[in-house]
Amino acid sequence: MENIALIESFSEFKDDKFIDRVTLMAILEDVFRNALKKKFGSDDNFDIIINPDKGDLEIWRNRVVVEDGEVEEPNEEISLTEARKIEPDFEVGEDVSEEVKLIQLGRRAILALRQNLISKIHEHDNTTIYKQFKDLEGEIYTAEVHHIRHKVVILLDDEGNEIIMPKEKQIPADFFRKGDNVRGVIESVELKGNKPVIIMSRTAPAFLEQLFFQEIPEVFDGLITVKKVVRIPGEKAKVAVDSYDDRIDPVGACVGMKGSRIHGIVRELGNENIDVINWTSNPQLLVTRALSPARVSSVKLNDEKMTAQVYLRPEEVSKAIGRGGHNIRLAGQLTGYEIDVFREGVEEDVELTEFSDEIDAWIIEEFKKIGMDTARSVLEQDVDDLVKRTDLEEETIIEVVRILKEELAD
Repeated sequence: MENIALIESFSEFKDDKFIDRVTLMAILEDVFRNALKKKFGSDDNFDIIINPDKGDLEIWRNRVVVEDGEVEEPNEEISLTEARKIEPDFEVGEDVSEEVKLIQLGRRAILALRQNLISKIHEHDNTTIYKQFKDLEGEIYTAEVHHIRHKVVILLDDEGNEIIMPKEKQIPADFFRKGDNVRGVIESVELKGNKPVIIMSRTAPAFLEQLFFQEIPEVFDGLITVKKVVRIPGEKAKVAVDSYDDRIDPVGACVGMKGSRIHGIVRELGNENIDVINWTSNPQLLVTRALSPARVSSVKLNDEKMTAQVYLRPEEVSKAIGRGGHNIRLAGQLTGYEIDVFREGVEEDVELTEFSDEIDAWIIEEFKKIGMDTARSVLEQDVDDLVKRTDLEEETIIEVVRILKEELAD
């Protein structure tokens, strides 16, 4: 096989892998030099000439002419008799350049060349893809569903790059079919071996933040800043926004008339309930706003322990806690404070942990999960509501209520 014929066969990779010709030629030279090292021990005295326009290649071996019988380094020296077979007028001490044909490397070496080239091109492609997607981390990306498995959805973009979306990165309400276009945020890109692993997420707070950039013009233009986003994917989210222009109402601009602007974002997130609040550097005011829609009477902060005691009227408590304790949990994440809710005007109350002799610890923990850590907080709720909001049986809740009532009646 002549050099140019082999190069033409190699060039098919250029079309398959979208690799530019100059890069392909650089990879080719590297591959051929490795082959020459294996065949001759060194490639230092070889010139490889590549023509990117024609796609051809020449290999020239440079040796010094020595007297017959004095050749010590066959790769670097050539006897006078052998030299004169190339050109009859060569003399001792002159340099000889001799073209090396690929056939001289041997059939096995040529097959190895081709395999090495494939490997190098794959490595180049993988590095390029890794860099491309590493720059896209935290950005929204759209890809098509290619394959659906039990714990992961495999997506392909327009260039055929594989993107993985694990089950835990999907919103609970998500339902995909093959061929669906899916939006998510590129959460992470890692090289495992030489292969880039690209992870897409629809549950990351960054996805909601980027949706604000896409859907709210004032956010895109920088007039409104998204300060912080916290989420319980598919259930509830809180987004704190701010504006440096006093003429702009950041909350109103993000929500829109009758929720018109935020409706598309809510729909994209499987009807996730989104609270948009005004950011403030005043921590007491931020805690108050974060507990929306509940109306807070007063807040006492302990900055050292990062705790907040929030006092509300009894009818506001359930709003502050929210369904499944979502509202108070997200408010804590948004503000950075551990929030404890207290009922205004109620003096006598007892921590549930005080009943550990009569009530199992895991039952107390179930109540704490929904923001109820005192006797009063439990007694003010309907039994039916507590059954729905906890994993406890009705009989268990009725028994807990009986124990609490007896204690507070004493």
